Amino acid sequence: MSAPEVRIVLADDERMVRTALRVILDAEPGLRVVGEASTGAEAVSVVRAERPDVVFMDVRMPEIDGIRATEQILSGMAEPPRIVVVTTFENDSYVYDALRVGAAGFLLKRAAAEELVSAVRLVARSDSLLYPAVVRGLAAEHARRNPPVAPPWAARLTEREGEVLRLVATGLTNAEIAERMGVGPATVKTHVAAVLSKLGARDRTQAVILAYESGFVRTG
Repeated sequence: MSAPEVRIVLADDERMVRTALRVILDAEPGLRVVGEASTGAEAVSVVRAERPDVVFMDVRMPEIDGIRATEQILSGMAEPPRIVVVTTFENDSYVYDALRVGAAGFLLKRAAAEELVSAVRLVARSDSLLYPAVVRGLAAEHARRNPPVAPPWAARLTEREGEVLRLVATGLTNAEIAERMGVGPATVKTHVAAVLSKLGARDRTQAVILAYESGFVRTG
């Protein structure tokens, strides 16, 4: 049985960039670009109309930037898509801001075609992180600059859920966590769902951000 088609919206103010992305993604089996947007405001409208699975969102766009557009999409839809922000520099403060508001990950504009395709499939599957080392680095740097605030959710996590959160924060997939803990992948999936619910996190990326910012996962 084949996997369901992944529907994609491209948001970038450069037409050539959108065209190049469309050519790459539409050539892949199971992937289909269903809409394009050249401004942040247009991105919000197109996403709400097309209801894609994944959005490539340029960080810097006219009218409203990619971060605000991401925030509006995620807060205004019952079943929002997974959003990947696209940026020039991986240590850009915009990247961390986008992750904090709920973006599932980021990609560099210089990413190779195979990285773009891999990113779509990975975030659509949602059991891993894009560039986990960079996400951890950004979160750790933010934690070093800002004193942690003890989160109310920490006391609600079971010992096993806390262990799962720490392993998620290292960038491990469900299968890797299952192997590390000596349990089945289905058990890990259940624990991850419970962790996300208790943290109020949209996905693993946001859970990692919250874990570092709160001091639940320590830097260094």
